[in-house]
Amino acid sequence: MAQFEFKLPDIGEGVVEGEIVKWLVKTGDDIIEDQPLVEVMTDKATVTIPSPRRGKVVRTVGSEGEIARVHGTLVVLEVGGTGPDTASHGQPSNAQAAPSLPASSAGQPAPLQTAHAPVAATSARASGAAAGAGAYGHAPAAEVDASGANGQTNGDGRRVLATPVTRKMAREFGVDLSQLHGSGPQGRVMKADLLAHQERPQPAARPAAPSPVPSEADEVRPLRGLRKSIAKSMVQSHGFVVPFTFIEECDTARLTQLRERLNGELVKRGEAKLSYLPFITKALLHGFRKFPELNAVMDEQKQALIVRKEFNIGYGAATDAGLTVFVIKDVAHKSVKVLGAELERLSKAARENKLQLSDFKGSTFTVTSLGRDGGLMATPVVNHPEVAILGIHKIKEWAKPVRNSDGSVSVEIAERMNLSCSFDHRVIDGHIGAAFLYEVIRALEAPELLLID
Repeated sequence: MAQFEFKLPDIGEGVVEGEIVKWLVKTGDDIIEDQPLVEVMTDKATVTIPSPRRGKVVRTVGSEGEIARVHGTLVVLEVGGTGPDTASHGQPSNAQAAPSLPASSAGQPAPLQTAHAPVAATSARASGAAAGAGAYGHAPAAEVDASGANGQTNGDGRRVLATPVTRKMAREFGVDLSQLHGSGPQGRVMKADLLAHQERPQPAARPAAPSPVPSEADEVRPLRGLRKSIAKSMVQSHGFVVPFTFIEECDTARLTQLRERLNGELVKRGEAKLSYLPFITKALLHGFRKFPELNAVMDEQKQALIVRKEFNIGYGAATDAGLTVFVIKDVAHKSVKVLGAELERLSKAARENKLQLSDFKGSTFTVTSLGRDGGLMATPVVNHPEVAILGIHKIKEWAKPVRNSDGSVSVEIAERMNLSCSFDHRVIDGHIGAAFLYEVIRALEAPELLLID
């Protein structure tokens, strides 16, 4: 019997590693082709990895909660045959056998084969058809070599191009060349790139936090899956963004009346009602048109603000696993009704943990809402590398004093909603952030104009 080493395939979207969320097989299991092996979380999306072969599980590599790298071994299978099987699943005939495992860990020291399988394009706890046409077989050595034959590798596993002089300087400075964007031919890191990196202010190293000692009565909950990804994102935002938050109230009476009229008509047609979010999304466009720098992302390496021309809005959705942000692309070319349908579809998918990897990518601005528990105000955390985020709060009725023409004062009941907008103060000044939010509020207080877009 031969042994077959199955490596974590290239999941796409620039993903180079993933957290092992849940093993679906164990040592000794007999499995069939396309049987789900393991759930791996990458950038807030969880994908199920299927087996490319029929066989018996000899060994699984990595425990739940650990990180697996693309092209790193996931599972070792015992398969039929006595040598390299070069015909199965279209594997190239020149695929070479990898070194055998030690007898202590692999049973018989038979030759190992390696392969990269397509990844199931489904999210957590849902297997399905493999995404794309990814072929089984060896990737080029330049992409697979995680150690970098002559130095570091960049994020997608390819060897960093640099001259010996640049590499020597990098070693002396203690700089990881894979973290630099090369300005030379084919992305080669030049001496000037290294010197420019050294001239930029570097964040101060933080001392390691003391580790508390739990008692026997305590419950220890390791951060895994989505919660671990959220923690990483929050630390990343805190490490780069210099935040400030501006809060203002909005008169929602006319918006509520318009929404009720439209929903009354939609109910007659047997169609889904609209929430407030489609209208808020359209109001954001009014702000972006006047202040385009709010629809932007930061390039930390080049210290440059990239102002996006397409408006892709991320929406925070509360799930059992934690806060998830899904993205609706190109909202400028979608009607209020279409936006409402997209929001309902993706919100449901988020709650059921069925979002696709593409549903998380490409946001240029984020909206977060606490819904009915919205409170008075908050300081939402900027979704780095974006430069701003809008927090929506609960609509409430307020007693509003009004001075009459005769000088007397009366009290009216007014409907109000507070909006909290946080900005990256490195690139957004206070008066710009305030002016942007007032532009959004003006659009919400004249909601009929939103239907023209």
